[in-house]
Amino acid sequence: MVGMLRDYIDCRDLLPRFSAGSCSKRFYVRYYRDVLAMVFAIRELNQATDLLPNITLGFQIFDSCISMDRAIKGTLALLSGNQQSFPGYRCATRPQMAGIIGETFAFLTVQMARIMGVLHYPQILHYLKNVHFKTRIGEEIYFDEYGDAPASYDILNVQISEDGIFHLVKVGKFDPRAPDSKAITVNASTIQWGDGSSQVPRSVCSESCPPGYRKAAREGEPACCFDCIPCSQGEVSNDTDTVKCLKCPDDQWSNERRDHCIKKKIEFLSYEEPLGMTLIASAAVLALLAAYVMFLFINYRDSPIVKANNRGLSYLLLISLMASFLCAFMMVGRPRRLTCMLQQTVFGVIFSLNVSIVLAKTLIVVMAFKATHPNSRAKRWLGSKTPKCVISLCCLIQVLICVVWLLRSPPFPELNTMSYNEKIVLQCNEGDTIFFYCMLGYMGLLATVSFIVAFFSRNLPGSFNEAKLITFSMLVFVSVWISFIPAYLSTQGKYMVAVEVFAILCSSAGLLSCMFFPKCYIILLRPEENTKKHLVGKSHFNNINKE
Repeated sequence: MVGMLRDYIDCRDLLPRFSAGSCSKRFYVRYYRDVLAMVFAIRELNQATDLLPNITLGFQIFDSCISMDRAIKGTLALLSGNQQSFPGYRCATRPQMAGIIGETFAFLTVQMARIMGVLHYPQILHYLKNVHFKTRIGEEIYFDEYGDAPASYDILNVQISEDGIFHLVKVGKFDPRAPDSKAITVNASTIQWGDGSSQVPRSVCSESCPPGYRKAAREGEPACCFDCIPCSQGEVSNDTDTVKCLKCPDDQWSNERRDHCIKKKIEFLSYEEPLGMTLIASAAVLALLAAYVMFLFINYRDSPIVKANNRGLSYLLLISLMASFLCAFMMVGRPRRLTCMLQQTVFGVIFSLNVSIVLAKTLIVVMAFKATHPNSRAKRWLGSKTPKCVISLCCLIQVLICVVWLLRSPPFPELNTMSYNEKIVLQCNEGDTIFFYCMLGYMGLLATVSFIVAFFSRNLPGSFNEAKLITFSMLVFVSVWISFIPAYLSTQGKYMVAVEVFAILCSSAGLLSCMFFPKCYIILLRPEENTKKHLVGKSHFNNINKE
């Protein structure tokens, strides 16, 4: 501790005066250095005539030896002006002290401040509020209104030389008086770290996790050791060192970097994409082909091959097949409420009509051959009412199924966010799927019955046996729809629609080709075979031409 004396000078006072007795046998150079620095500073102040004109500072130094008792005793000695303290009395004849500079250690200075505060003694800076000057080396010195001097600090780096000697190397400076951007200056290239390297050591054993990743602690290792794991699909993290990734909303999905959510793309089987264009083009070509066959049959309506097995049913079947091909136009495109309601129901009724017509034609073929036997009762069923009744009855059941379906649980458009992660599927929800499978099951039942009847009548006599064509066409039809069910159930989104459209086109094309292409071949390329004699053969079944 140092007591500062004002307006008094004595040559003896320019040397350190220590309290009686020594602290220990060991001499601390560091503390002695501080004493010499204080003596030097006071000498500089006294020699500078422009700093404290007409004022001379003296000093008295006591060593507390880092002891609370000696610090308190030294404080009282400074206040009494004598080595022996007398609280409340000033025994020395020399001038009164201007102030006391406290200990290096804070816990000792606090006790000193409590004693000096009672006697109203000021840290000497109280008298230096208006001082503002530059030192010989250009350093600016001034004090604020509280008598505090803004301090600037050198940033030192402890470096060890090759011979093991410690050196304090200045690597930067902190100056609160400088602008904010220059308050701290550090020359990083001169810093030497503990391992002797100039590279900044890592404070953790793992690098920071960037956005799109989350931290996962390593079992049995410190908290600063972790792994960076990418966020799962549909989750994002947009900060570094995120512990948990955030899940995107249902209508959004994570981008490739997993650092933010993006809107999901809405998908449906559209006319613009290649798959939709291919299916629509195929449907249009097949519909035109059915229309051409219709034109051909109308043009050759009086020929035996057209008149055989009820040409009226052939016209109706061709019209129904054209409608089947055109069903694809309802299934491709953006699903809407009306189209969703009509897609499956119209398809089910039209295909039931197709199979009913084929079944009626099969029955007519069987009854035509049965009617040739004497006393056969099949002749009474060869009229035009029989196919009409068969077709009407078979279609009516399918119509009833579809009507109940539409009344109880009609199909509707929905946004499917579950089938795909990165996109939303706009599709038709079938409503109650029981009705959907009832519609398909009934259609399959009609096709199976027609196939069985045609199969057992395939060996009927005649050079042109239509039962064989019906058998093959129903075989193709049933095979397509049996394959359709597992394919339909194993796909999702727009590909479910594509599979159904493909099944519609294939089964309808199978009926068209099996039932009518052989007849078109005879009409166009083998007109000599388009005779009643050739068609009937040796049996001469006259009833085959009845309408």
